[in-house]
Amino acid sequence: MRYIFLLFLSINIFSSTLHLATSANPSRLNPILATDSSSSEITGFLFNGLVKYDKDLSTIIGDLAEEFYFEDDTTLLFKIKKNVKWHDGKPFSAKDVVFTYEVLISSKISSPYSANFRFVKSVEVVDERTVRVKYKEPYFKALETWMMGILPHHILKDEQNLMNSSFNTNPVGTGAYKLHQLEHSKNIILSAYDDYFEGRAKIDTISFHVIADPMTRFLMLKSSALDVGSIEPMQYERQLDDGFFKKFNIYENISQSYTYLGFNLRLEKFKNPKVREALSLAIDREELVKILFFNHAKVCSGPFLPGTKAFNEDVKVPQQNIQKAKELLREAGYDENNPFTFEIATSNSSEIRPYAAQILQHQLKKAGVVVTLKVMEWQAFLNMTVFPRKFDSVLLGWGLSPTPDPYMFWHSQSDKKGGFNLVGYHNPQ
Repeated sequence: MRYIFLLFLSINIFSSTLHLATSANPSRLNPILATDSSSSEITGFLFNGLVKYDKDLSTIIGDLAEEFYFEDDTTLLFKIKKNVKWHDGKPFSAKDVVFTYEVLISSKISSPYSANFRFVKSVEVVDERTVRVKYKEPYFKALETWMMGILPHHILKDEQNLMNSSFNTNPVGTGAYKLHQLEHSKNIILSAYDDYFEGRAKIDTISFHVIADPMTRFLMLKSSALDVGSIEPMQYERQLDDGFFKKFNIYENISQSYTYLGFNLRLEKFKNPKVREALSLAIDREELVKILFFNHAKVCSGPFLPGTKAFNEDVKVPQQNIQKAKELLREAGYDENNPFTFEIATSNSSEIRPYAAQILQHQLKKAGVVVTLKVMEWQAFLNMTVFPRKFDSVLLGWGLSPTPDPYMFWHSQSDKKGGFNLVGYHNPQ
């Protein structure tokens, strides 16, 4: 299910501080270890990659690199901008790029992003401002891979345990902002970096308020305690007044993400394809769109988003068929006396997902499936349920790039510690 993202921007920002909200504490403020949305969002202000997408997400442009081009089908050259400095004032160089690559592929690091570098043959320093990357074969995401934030060689070269390093809570980057204050469960404050290579940011301070409760975030937005935020479609349709629309500019667009119900395929109960098909046929996806999103969403038919190049128009959305679902469950050995039972685990950081879990519970009950629910705080959900793979099923979401590669999420090689194949999907084909 693909969300439509609703962004509200305060029309009158008189303060030099921009107030934002994040639903959870960031786990690690390190671009190669940022696996949750809070960490990823904040590190985006602190670090730069060699390249980035333009504001329309249509063209790759330089970030730390002033120039980049392919010398041949498998060789990519980057020329680094002059006068780029780390937040401690040290100069940025090609050595930092090579170091970041070496850290990413190290056996000491558990990072899902290492999968994006699986086709890299070598990364070498040509000179202080030039990097040459050789690939084993042509790779369609070769450029996008280098949007990964670069790490400082001079600070981390002797670090023996980056996974638990103090750097992850006291980062030094090249970004427009540097970390000023980190108070868990309270505020994360960023201050503009005076020597930023593209010029000092116009907003002096960004304050992230850690607010787990979605309703509290909404009320803070309504009261103008936040300057930018997103709201759920129900709030947009029913809980806003004229005063709100006078204070905020509103942008509505299809988001680059989807929510999914993922079964733990390592468990015996989910290995029968008839069971999985039955569960799929018991779900009415359009009902979820209407009830939860007031039609401000679209149903996905696979792991790629409608309207993108990777989307397959030939894959159709399964339509609810309760009778067929019951037949398949009977063939798999389940009936009224022996119902198929499983748990859906999700987080309360999203107001939508707990409600979605309740609707799924109701829909699946029609096919004789008994569903229990577990709703957890975000970090507890990740650390106790998702990452250790201790779940029957999870209601989660993935954000995709404009050029998505399913390897990171669905390839069997990504079913490992630090990998994003959370459900254990394996397919020899």
